[in-house]
Amino acid sequence: MPQRRELHDHFFKKAKAEGYAARSAYKLREIQERYRLILKGDRVLDLGCAPGSWLQVAAELVGREGSVVGIDLQKVTIALPAGVFTLVGDIFDTSPQRFFQADGSSRLFDVVLSDMAPGTTGSPAADHFRSVALCRRVLDLLPALLSPGGGLAMKVFEGETYPELLRECGRLFANCKGLRPEATRDVSREMFIVAKGYAPPARSGPAEANDHTLAPKTKPKGWGSSGP
Repeated sequence: MPQRRELHDHFFKKAKAEGYAARSAYKLREIQERYRLILKGDRVLDLGCAPGSWLQVAAELVGREGSVVGIDLQKVTIALPAGVFTLVGDIFDTSPQRFFQADGSSRLFDVVLSDMAPGTTGSPAADHFRSVALCRRVLDLLPALLSPGGGLAMKVFEGETYPELLRECGRLFANCKGLRPEATRDVSREMFIVAKGYAPPARSGPAEANDHTLAPKTKPKGWGSSGP
């Protein structure tokens, strides 16, 4: 018998008590505690930002000197602090230029976050490959968005090509690790790839975003944050 999904567990209750939109806030907080990915004054991009818990945590970490831009298929409806800007859109159809227009900055992002997950099919193998396709879209976007030396944290469902994806990230970053945060549900197959020290493969910058949309070869359906 499949394990019952425990919605009202420790992290769910803690998120409610501390004012976070979802328990996933504690996944990013653990990533931050372990790797100090986000610094005061950073500019952070959150892909798959709904319902907004990672936006909340990132805003706390960057402080008033920083900014956070997020995008999701769904509108973020919670109240957000100053310095947080959200877009509704599909990262497979969105020009990188939109992320710079969101907060009016031409500065590359210091950190890119992705808590995206595909719409699940019930097949672990199929969901894994769809998840990897999302991650590869993130990697495709990095040259136009992430500053040299910058950081990345992105979710992927474990499976056949997870080691290959980890190696791909390792070729782009000075340091790259896989992490399963404590706030992850027991029944979940998700992992987070956390990387620092980005070395772009080609010239990157906002001007590059004006030229193309970095159209992907494959587009999983129904991506977005995995929710609480």
